[in-house]
Amino acid sequence: MPTHARARLLAAAEELFYAEGIRAVGVERLLSASGVGRASFYRHFAGKDELVVAVVQGYGVRFLASLSQDVAARGGHPLAVFDALADRFERDDYRGCAAINTIIESADPASAAHRVAAAHKDDVVRYLTGLLTAAGSARPAELADQFLLLIDGAIVTAQRERDARAAHRARTIAAALLTGAQPDSAG
Repeated sequence: MPTHARARLLAAAEELFYAEGIRAVGVERLLSASGVGRASFYRHFAGKDELVVAVVQGYGVRFLASLSQDVAARGGHPLAVFDALADRFERDDYRGCAAINTIIESADPASAAHRVAAAHKDDVVRYLTGLLTAAGSARPAELADQFLLLIDGAIVTAQRERDARAAHRARTIAAALLTGAQPDSAG
């Protein structure tokens, strides 16, 4: 466990929010799980909402770095995103996407938590656009939006089905989208 109070709070919050939900976990529980005192908590965060924002921001950075690494290890093709997701969906501790979970729990689009979670999804679209551009897609931005829809749908479906089938089905649809989006070879 991290030794610095801020790092311990972030680690405990990420684990508890992901496993149980943001609303279900109170400050007292965070303090107990992290071993950090109340005064130290408030030295690092103005309140739980600010901690939620920091957790989602950290999640977003780590998720994209991990996804990028997983996709690169599979050859860098855009469809490898779905293979990487399938691996995640098979994990026993899989509880979906922390950003989607945050958007659901922080339904007010003006809330800081909702905004940072939505910004993470924008970052994913930018990443996908880059992959699709590198793969020679004729419509990378449009396809990236469609891929994100497939990804988010697969994430939610995987929570219900508790396996990787949703990622495989989404990959099949994405492959059809890619085939339909190839530039006309005649001109």
